[in-house]
Amino acid sequence: MTEQTTTAAGRPRPPVRAWPTPDLDGLRFDPVLENLMAEGPLTRVRLPYGEGWAWLATRHEDVKAITNDPRFSRAELTRREVTRMAPHFAPRPGSLAFADQPDHHRLRTAVAGAFTVAAMRRLRPRAQRLLDELVDDVVREGPPADLVGRVLEPFPIAVISEVMGVPAEDRERVHAWTRQIISTSGGAEAAERAKQGLYGWITEAVRARGDSAGQDVYSLIAAAVARGQVREAEAVGLAGPLQIGGEAVTHNCGQILYVLLTRPDLMRRMRERPEARGPLLDELLRYVPHRSSVGLARIALEDVVLHGTLIRAGEAVHVSYLAANRDPDVFADPHRVDAAREPNPHLSFGNGPHHCTGAALARTQTELLLATLLQRLPGLRLAVPADHVSWRRGTMIRGPLDLPCTW
Repeated sequence: MTEQTTTAAGRPRPPVRAWPTPDLDGLRFDPVLENLMAEGPLTRVRLPYGEGWAWLATRHEDVKAITNDPRFSRAELTRREVTRMAPHFAPRPGSLAFADQPDHHRLRTAVAGAFTVAAMRRLRPRAQRLLDELVDDVVREGPPADLVGRVLEPFPIAVISEVMGVPAEDRERVHAWTRQIISTSGGAEAAERAKQGLYGWITEAVRARGDSAGQDVYSLIAAAVARGQVREAEAVGLAGPLQIGGEAVTHNCGQILYVLLTRPDLMRRMRERPEARGPLLDELLRYVPHRSSVGLARIALEDVVLHGTLIRAGEAVHVSYLAANRDPDVFADPHRVDAAREPNPHLSFGNGPHHCTGAALARTQTELLLATLLQRLPGLRLAVPADHVSWRRGTMIRGPLDLPCTW
């Protein structure tokens, strides 16, 4: 079977561009993605792993449309080899990331109670105490300190462990597994060992809480299994990505803090105008390149025409939230941080049914981290030149490896 070579309007299909997704230092926007954005609303890409090519949507309007359109399926990914960034791809039953409606709603309902705004209000005092303990140690020992290793990494681990219901004695090994799973280095065997370790632990945790009335995620999932809403095999796929999600807060907050540490005007605004922190935080969430490349694709279930381009049934489609957040038709001067940008319809937590389950949790942690560090560490600044900060390599979520600071 030969490939369809023209669009719905009879124009040639765009060429397939290789997207090597290199490691990038600092906040540099991916130059390949920038070129793809300039080529058109829909281009075609080949990523480092998987098979074939995929459409790539970069415009804000198209990203929102595709992620809300049931004609583009995540469930079909479990039956296909698709070009991707992740070297290791083994979707599990129950994962929200690979579920379409109505299964997605059924699964998400099982854990939704742990991530509501009301749940975040209840969690906030406990999260603040956990954060204060970490910052107390930093203040006691004095500057300089690596805020990634001392605060930005242990705090989200502690909070997601509280939300999920991970006992204190198991937190370090659970974190070691999740860190390996999001890595693109270390090889398939290391990733598989980490997955087997985490999934085995989750299975035991869910089985052990069958009679629990707790409100942690593992208890909620166990209760859903007991009443037949979720199968045990699905429980593992449901819990795993939520547990791994704690890693993103570390890296995203690291990038946001790096912006503030290298932009004294923004740091001053954040410190001196607490009432303006919300809009500035939204702008920083829009601006920071929170991931490398793209996440999971979708598969067209039927022929769909966008911008005169025919996406044929069975073809893969990636959307770029990073590109959508820099769409000049939506965000004036999109490569600049505008502290007063309004409105700010950024898509940093995704869109549609697959909007990040833990968005409210991530927002709560980020607000607490920034407010507490600014209050407790007066005159906070980098202890090294900005270009001496080390950045993560071989990972799907970008961020500084360390942030040596003084105050």
